[in-house]
Formats: sequence, structure tokens, C-alpha cells
Amino acid sequence: MHDSLFQPGFLGAIAIPNRIIMAPLTRGRATPEHVPTPIMQTYYRQRATAGLILTEATGISREGLGWPGAPGIWSDQQVEAWKPIVEAVHEAGGRIAMQLWHMGRLVHPDFLGGKPGVSSSATRAPGPAHTPQGRKDNETARALRLDEIPRLIEDYGLAAENAKKAGFDGVQLHAANGYLIDQFLRDGANLRDDDYGGSTTNRVRLLREVTARLIEVWGADRVGVRLSPNGESQGVDDSNPQATFGEAARVLQDLGIAYLELRQPGPDGTYGKTDVPQQDGLIRTLFTGPLILNSDYTPEQADADIRSGRADVISFGRPFISNPDLVDRIAKGAHLNPNKGIPQTWYFPGEEGYTDYPTLAEEAASAA
Repeated sequence: MHDSLFQPGFLGAIAIPNRIIMAPLTRGRATPEHVPTPIMQTYYRQRATAGLILTEATGISREGLGWPGAPGIWSDQQVEAWKPIVEAVHEAGGRIAMQLWHMGRLVHPDFLGGKPGVSSSATRAPGPAHTPQGRKDNETARALRLDEIPRLIEDYGLAAENAKKAGFDGVQLHAANGYLIDQFLRDGANLRDDDYGGSTTNRVRLLREVTARLIEVWGADRVGVRLSPNGESQGVDDSNPQATFGEAARVLQDLGIAYLELRQPGPDGTYGKTDVPQQDGLIRTLFTGPLILNSDYTPEQADADIRSGRADVISFGRPFISNPDLVDRIAKGAHLNPNKGIPQTWYFPGEEGYTDYPTLAEEAASAA
């Protein structure tokens, strides 16, 4: 079924056997020190039939990570702990790229010894933050100084080098969902009046410079980017998304990245909703590389959008949580398991809701 989803292709230098990509999914199974754990080997290996696995968002630095149990990639210990995870995916015949993450103003001071998080401007995210001590109100971040931005770019560079040491097939820059790069991109959070604020050209500058640094490490054909070009996300919004994300698309086209992924909720989104029009039509005219679309896709909708040329690949998020063999289930038109214990088992430690979902073969064996 859905033949278009099972055509092989390429995302830059990465050969993919199908067009069903595993989207980044925060799962919180690392240690309190943000070191990956052995259970993560099982989780990622189970999902190795995806055309490409994009890892859960992974912190590039202590400054940039404010989520309990999320993994990092800034230390040698973290690199060594990622190696068997990547090996497990490769041994199962899969491909895996690391998503590089700086949360910006969403890092609570509890993670930073009481110091404020950093952002494009001195702003405060709405709602609570997740901390080791529980949920607490977000606090006002401080604006990154101009003389700090080269260091920030090098933090991304070190993370990219560490991902290469760990054996990944590439990296994806997380520039979406209201995190640091998005806080620079959109004028609702970027109030600067220097070279990184004001005009769309200036607000896209950090995206361009960080992406260029990743390309220095990996080559353009193994670097992807994720954007969320429509609607508010964690308090970050833009007054003119067409102009902002059109400029972003032009920059990424010039850099020649391997692929661009867009997370685009709609008015009936199940994990974020908005009436702001989706921007993939505009971006498709400006970015000629492989385009990945994401958010609330069914197999039928995915097939239709690939057949029409709207997208080259579709990334599925939550369906991969409860269906480790999602690719096989879509191919056979089989039922999909629902997620259990939502949202507790998304983020809580342990096997429940993480590695204990059955495959079709396991269901059949159990029934027999």
C-alpha cells in the first residue's frame, strides 16, 4: 500500500530505502548528567526500518540543555555512550542522524547554577519549565552579547564533531519550535538592533552561520535543518512568516544543505494548532533540495503529498513511539498501536511506553 512511500531516494549523501522518516522525539531516558543509557540502544534499533532516524533533540552544551533526562553531545562520556546506539541501528540496517539542540530561553536557571538562560533578547517564555525539581515558571533570559556569538557557533561545531566521532550518518540543526535559533529568527522574540536583529537578513544570520559551521564539519550533503514556519511555538511567533522563512529558505538553498524539514501544525493539530497558513508552498519555490513535511500525517495523506510533489519525504513522530515497525505496518495496511500512558511514558524513565510496544510479528506470535 501507499507505493510512493516505499520508493528509495537520497537525502543528500544518505541513501534512504523509503520515504518514512522518524521525526525527532524527546524521550528523557538519559542519565541526570545527560549521558545516553543502554535502553536507548534497544529503542533506536527497534525503529531502524525508518528511511532515516532523526534522534531526539540532543543538547550541544551545558548552557543549551534544560530538559531532565535528555541526552547531550558535548562530553567524551556522552560520545562514548552514543557509539553503541549508532552501532545498533547500523547493525539492524538503519541510518541515523543526530538533531543538535540549544534551548535558549527555555533553559531554566536550575540547570545553570542559578544563572539565567540565554536568548536573542532579554525575554521570558510563557508557561512552566521542566526542571530536576519539577515544573517551575520560566524566568527572563539574558540577551547573548555580540562577543559571545562566535563561542556559541563553536559549541555547535564541537557538537557536530562529537556526533561524527560517535558514528552518526549526519546531523540536523534544530531551528524550530521556539528554541534558540527560532528565537533569533522570529521578530516576536528577537528585539535586537544589531547585526543579528531587525531585518530578516539579520535575523537569519545566526541560522546561516551555525549551518555553515556544521557544513565545515560534515559537508553540506550530510547536514539538514528543521524549521517551524507557521504559528506560535512556545511563545515565539513572527509578524511576517512569509518574509522571515522565505529568507531562511534562500539562505539554506545557497548553502546547499542535504534536506529541509518543516513542522507545520494546522488548525486541528493534535500537538499544537494554528490558523497561520502553512509555508511549504512558498518554501518549495525557493528551496530545491529534498523537502520533508511533518505534523499529524496519516499514511494516506503522506502518500498523497509525495505523489503530488508537495513533499519528497514525510516524517512521522508519535506513531513511531507506539509502533517500532511503523514502516511494515504502513506497507501492509495494518492497524497502528495507540500511545499508552500519554504523556507520562513519553518522558518518564523505564521500558514502559518506550521499548515494550509489540511489532506485528510479536502480536501474531502472542495470539498464536
